[in-house]
Amino acid sequence: MENFNIIEERENPLFKRKEIKFTIDAEITPSHADTRKIISENFSTPEENIRIKTILGKFGSKTFTITTNIYESEQDKLNTEGKSKKDAVAQKEEPAPVEETPVEPAQETSTETPSSESSKPEEPSNKPDESNEPASEQTEEPKPEEKKE
Repeated sequence: MENFNIIEERENPLFKRKEIKFTIDAEITPSHADTRKIISENFSTPEENIRIKTILGKFGSKTFTITTNIYESEQDKLNTEGKSKKDAVAQKEEPAPVEETPVEPAQETSTETPSSESSKPEEPSNKPDESNEPASEQTEEPKPEEKKE
């Protein structure tokens, strides 16, 4: 990466940060880690205090516009910005070691299982032959074509 050109730089005392907009010429889109490293070297600040807002490139161009904030401390950054997924990926925190617990052998269970039907309420059936209705109500009326006059 070459040609580090600052477009805009301003101090924001309310948020305790510098807001910087600059361009970089590169063959491929610079990663957040690479961009943090460049900013850290040029502004003599730790990488933890840098928040990259955007990395923009135009189609066919090798010039990328980067907007970033440089905070006075990491605590100021966390209070203002919070953690982002990109910051978490860039830091690649190692996962805590997982303790293995010994697996106990399964105990034998009896072959008899309690009936689960007794605990469930009975559901009414929609079938005509199982209902408690009289048989006369269950018979279907003849179709109009079959009616005799």
